[in-house]
Amino acid sequence: MAGSSPKTARFAAIETLCRLQRSPMPVTILFEQLAVECALSGSDRHLAMNLIYGVLRQRQHLDRIAGLFCRQPLKKLHPFVHQALAVGLYQLFFLDRIPASAAVNETVKAMKVVRLPQRLQGFVNGVLRESIRQRQDIPAPGAPDAAGRPVLNHPDWLTERWERYFGRQEMLRICQVNNGQPALVLRLNRLAVVRDAFCALLAEKGIAASQGACAPDAVILPDYHGPIRDLPGFAQGFFQVQDESAQLASLLLAPFSPRGRILDACAGLGGKTCHLLELTAETQTEMYAVEPEARRLLQLRENLERLHPQSPVTIHAGSLQDFSATGPAPFDAILIDAPCSGTGVIRRRPDIRWNRQAADLDAYQQTQRQILDQAALLLAPDGIIVYATCSLEPEENRMVISHFLHRHPEFGLSDCGPLLPGPARDLVADGCFQPRPSLSADGFFAARLVRRLI
Repeated sequence: MAGSSPKTARFAAIETLCRLQRSPMPVTILFEQLAVECALSGSDRHLAMNLIYGVLRQRQHLDRIAGLFCRQPLKKLHPFVHQALAVGLYQLFFLDRIPASAAVNETVKAMKVVRLPQRLQGFVNGVLRESIRQRQDIPAPGAPDAAGRPVLNHPDWLTERWERYFGRQEMLRICQVNNGQPALVLRLNRLAVVRDAFCALLAEKGIAASQGACAPDAVILPDYHGPIRDLPGFAQGFFQVQDESAQLASLLLAPFSPRGRILDACAGLGGKTCHLLELTAETQTEMYAVEPEARRLLQLRENLERLHPQSPVTIHAGSLQDFSATGPAPFDAILIDAPCSGTGVIRRRPDIRWNRQAADLDAYQQTQRQILDQAALLLAPDGIIVYATCSLEPEENRMVISHFLHRHPEFGLSDCGPLLPGPARDLVADGCFQPRPSLSADGFFAARLVRRLI
């Protein structure tokens, strides 16, 4: 039962983390619900998300600190107390701009909202203040635990499989990348603005920007952490938020035929749909987008209206199977950005590492196989399918492709390299585009499947 204390950014962060432990929903959705409930201002929203994402990226390290000052196992603590400790410790050890006294007092104050007993408020207050007094003796992030193992802030099942597939040093590197805060990456709308003009707008606002490492239309904002809508050019449709790896995937559908027909079979928020509209602006291409989920469908429509209000896209609000039943004409190219575990984008969505299990991979694989088989039925005789995921896991990538090629011998795997910019060609292995997480791009996988005339 809530008390009369205000629902602050700290309360929203703690409560979101509590709800995340009970729900498989993405943390962004859980937080948005709470942000409305708490009537958070823009600055409080930013602080709360900083705290939530920070705790998720440093969960095991923060638990190790808390364990130094708790007599009972953390699993036996009241959930709100456990998350309050994590939020408080994250402020103390990772946010230098917040005074220690404010970090402690505001965290304890958040506990009053749910009317926890005074003894529990005192317990959190005591642990946080003791951690300040003993700061010099607390292990640094990543330092080995008592058993000599590094604290990686990832579940063991995930690090063990990455070590098995990629080797120990690469696994450690991926974890390190995932534990940092990624830069904001934009894809410029080449039909609305040129890079120099856009960067000049950013400079007028004091926003630093640089060119992407691989994608030709990418602009990186390394220090910007404000609302996307506040960036210059947002309302005019000058850009869309999209990682470089995802930007490169759309290039693999080339060459684009005059008066061709393209299907974005898993359109999501419309990032790749919009990109394809730009890439095919001079070809009079018919564009179709399929998206079954209501929230993503709404954002898809909003993004299309903002970036390409004059470009018609036929949107199907349903599954690919339902769309197939409408009897559409064959497509020259089909993009499948398949539902997946998302282990390649953990640095941007840190909740993924904690709400996925190894058993989930089989379920995702079954869905991915079904979508690919369905897409094959919609493809023209000499058409192209680009299959993509933001997963690092072989079960969702190479194994799906191998299964598809075995079932569909009329298809062949086409080398992605020649269609990518020079710097990105080093990220191609066995003909597939498969970058792993880095400071410049997310982990990704894309395969180009061509139907051969036989």
